[in-house]
Amino acid sequence: MRQVILISVALMGTCPVAAEDWPQWRGPRADGTWQAPKLPREWPRAGLRTVWRQPVGGGYAGVTVLGGRVYTLDLEAPIAPRPKDAPEDDRPDGFERVRCFEATSGREVWSHRYPVRYGNLGGYANGPRTSVTIRDGRAYSLGAVGHLYCFDAASGKVIWQHDTVKEYGARVPEWGFAGSPVVDGELVITHLGAARGGCVVAFDRHTGQEKWRALDDPAGYCTPALFDTAAGRILVVWTPRHIHALDPTDGRSLWRVPYEVTYGVSIAGPICQEGIVFVTGYWEGSKAIRLGARLTDQELLWTDNKNLRGLMAQPLYRDGHVYMIDKDRGLTCFELKTGRKIWDDDNTLTPRGRNPHASIVWLNDGDRALALNSRGELILCRLNPQGYQEESRTRILSGRVWGHPALSGRFLYAKTDGAEAWRTAGACELVCVELVPPEKPE
Repeated sequence: MRQVILISVALMGTCPVAAEDWPQWRGPRADGTWQAPKLPREWPRAGLRTVWRQPVGGGYAGVTVLGGRVYTLDLEAPIAPRPKDAPEDDRPDGFERVRCFEATSGREVWSHRYPVRYGNLGGYANGPRTSVTIRDGRAYSLGAVGHLYCFDAASGKVIWQHDTVKEYGARVPEWGFAGSPVVDGELVITHLGAARGGCVVAFDRHTGQEKWRALDDPAGYCTPALFDTAAGRILVVWTPRHIHALDPTDGRSLWRVPYEVTYGVSIAGPICQEGIVFVTGYWEGSKAIRLGARLTDQELLWTDNKNLRGLMAQPLYRDGHVYMIDKDRGLTCFELKTGRKIWDDDNTLTPRGRNPHASIVWLNDGDRALALNSRGELILCRLNPQGYQEESRTRILSGRVWGHPALSGRFLYAKTDGAEAWRTAGACELVCVELVPPEKPE
């Protein structure tokens, strides 16, 4: 899970330095950090070059990239709505797809299509929400209503699959499954809210056989997170009722902290730095948990329900400080150890709204960051305790963007959601944008 994947990028030209692929949710280390090529001081006045565009179906799925292939999920245009007086039957509402494209051209390499029954999904029934996880030639995906697949990443051949609702009694959250599969050693770990103590279920990643299950809580929306601590490795799972720590090898419970979440919206994944686990929520605010010398040791360090209330955007940590999007005040900086707020950007990075959002990534090891906001604007900025410093922004997508982009070499890959036009085939698009022009031969 923590391995760093470095590639010598030769896509469409020579890259000035080696840069990383993006094989899973939140990048090579699943923490929103990326070892990037040297980016310009500001974007060109004419904007960034779009290398290719590909029409796709709706959904909030993130994008992943590995070995010259781009992966995502979408919802194909669904069948016509059935009459109100029609009897209940097994006809699908539509068809989810797991799709793979060439990173250089956008040409579709393979696609796997399967029927789904969405219903309303809380009014957001426009497509899947997770990211495809790539590891050792396999691609793992989880759809919005519980279809779990393992594919051959090169060919799209199905290696194993589970309808987790039918087979495991998984309970679909109001807005659908949003936690991406997590590969750890020989396991693929899923956040399912399944029956008989299966809030989290781990499968053999090669065969799909269940290896362990844990917790009686319902499923939330965040991806489980693996952390190396002074006492050893832990798997942190934030559910609508608790913050849990498990032993990732067997699912054994190590500790839990109560955290009852309004509407079950445990969304932004936990982070762990300086021996402190941090989570942030929309209504109940933030909690920081100090870990101890033993895996079972923990204490609640501080809480904040006034200044630090995040929703979907993943917090970032650097040099003792955390940067997160507060639901009212926008991008906010605070001290991790104390929760003391330092500054906010007054909703400059991304617009204020009911669900403010931006995907933010650290570039290399300094204070420079890259952000894709909900308007489809790509922003170069610096984040440090002195404040938010914007260097440049340009629009790369038209339409709302909640899904996380992927980065690889000189390129960024991102897609629109199609929340308002999801019933129209091709209403959304997946794009490849050139961040750095190729070096000219001498």
